[in-house]
Amino acid sequence: MQLLITVLLAAGAYGCGVPTYSPNSRVVNGENARPYSWPWQISLQYLSGGAYHHTCGGTLVAPNWILTAGHCVSSGRTYQVVVGEHNRDVEEGPEQRIAVSKIVVHPQWNSNCLSCGNDLAMMKLSKNAVLNDKVMLGCLAPAGELLPNNYSCYISGWGRLYTGGPLPGTLQQALLPAVDHAHCTQRDWWGTTVKTNMVCAGGDVKAGCNGDSGGPLNCQGSDGVWYVHGVTSFVSSAGCNALKKPTVFSRVSNYNTWITNTIATY
Repeated sequence: MQLLITVLLAAGAYGCGVPTYSPNSRVVNGENARPYSWPWQISLQYLSGGAYHHTCGGTLVAPNWILTAGHCVSSGRTYQVVVGEHNRDVEEGPEQRIAVSKIVVHPQWNSNCLSCGNDLAMMKLSKNAVLNDKVMLGCLAPAGELLPNNYSCYISGWGRLYTGGPLPGTLQQALLPAVDHAHCTQRDWWGTTVKTNMVCAGGDVKAGCNGDSGGPLNCQGSDGVWYVHGVTSFVSSAGCNALKKPTVFSRVSNYNTWITNTIATY
């Protein structure tokens, strides 16, 4: 209860989903994001060879919790989370590097069945992130909410600029229109691979790519608040921007109870 009160007070003081620095109003065929315009975006990094390396994105959903993809984590690795990051190649000042103290993978996540869904993990930080104008909490999409077809959303991350391409230093964003379930499950699209616990967005020219996994799909509500509707899960084996193969995300509005219960329990 005390933790939930702390979370609510922090969210109330700094708001969630309302960045101080408004996003530019495109990850593959994207563009550099405006610095700190996605202040809940984190870089998940693993320790190897005495240094930390970016592997996935994620969302700061409480001062000491991040939401990412289940396929992003491994019990054998040591992780840190970087909040307040923009250009990974430069120490700009707002960065906070915080160790991960606990990993909670969704109980129904099956690493041998990516198309089964439930590709989610929560990571508890060893200490609270300091919330400020460059580090804020992401707002979870309301429980059960579904995006209408072609609704404008943005993916953000440090994933590869194109299939097999380099990882950028600067945070990227790309405009990804939502693709509703009826369209995304057509036979010549994703078919039965996509389940109702997923959400599709983009396809063809703009898409997520390796390294974007775990990061947010950001969609602005009618109230002006940005909500995290998806956690980046997978793209086509044919490439990051394959025709009729939108990027697939775990649908956050299907998992609100699991997310809040995880924060309350651990």
